[in-house]
Parts: sequence; C-alpha cells; structure tokens
Amino acid sequence: MSEMTAEDFVALIAKAKADMDWRPLFDIIPYFSFLGLQLAPWGGGLTCVLPEDKKFIGNPTLPALHGGVVGAFLESTALVHLLATQEVTRLPKIINITVEYLRSGKPVETYAEAVVTKPGRRVANMRVEAWQGDRGKPIAAAHANFLVS
Repeated sequence: MSEMTAEDFVALIAKAKADMDWRPLFDIIPYFSFLGLQLAPWGGGLTCVLPEDKKFIGNPTLPALHGGVVGAFLESTALVHLLATQEVTRLPKIINITVEYLRSGKPVETYAEAVVTKPGRRVANMRVEAWQGDRGKPIAAAHANFLVS
C-alpha cells in the first residue's frame, strides 16, 4: 500500500461524510479491517459494530471477549466519531485512554457510541460506551483524549 498524503486523507474523509459510506476509510486502516468494524443505524447515532468472532475470545471458559479487543473497539469507535463529526486535516492521535470494564462481554455482536465531551483546537476529550443488546447495560466505557492538530 502506498503512503496516503494529507490531502488524500482529507478528501477521503470528506467523501465518506458526503456519501455516508465509511468502508473506504475502514479499508485503509488495517486494524479496523482486522476487527471487522462496521457502522450500523442504532437510535439515530453513529454506532460502531464489532461482529461476533471467535478470534476475539480471551477467556474460553466463560466465554468472554478479550479485554484488549474491547479496549481497541472503544478507541476505534472514538476515532471514527472524531473523523465523522470534527473537521480534521490528519488522523487524530490517541494521547490516553482509560477503560472501565463494567461486565463480562460475551462473544456476540457488540455496539459502541462515542461523544466528544470537550472539543478543542489541539485536544479532543471523549466518552465512549459499548453494549450488547441492551443499551442500558454497557459492558465497558472509556474516557479518551486525542491530539487533533
């Protein structure tokens, strides 16, 4: 894969926003492809979906999703939300993320949504929640800060 210029990246984001089709963006971020990240309508918001996949199981005796996969899913959801809702000229970089594991995640389809709690010129603060089936019973939540400029 050849390197993408900043102009190409900004154009790809603009096209994704206009078409409401994020697959081309997901295709250029290899980890998104590995996770099988998707977007789905859920309550009118921008909802990311982690598909059911046995490779995400960390504890086979329960079975439960691996905590690293859950954390990566939360971070990825935050990044997608930033790209979709903020004016960016480059890929935002994670500064820090704090994940709260609230209950065991089963190896089933999992959803997550993010919100920017404080947009800034250089740093964006975010909150992300992941759930399975019942939006009112999150399996994990995170606070994250991204460098946006």
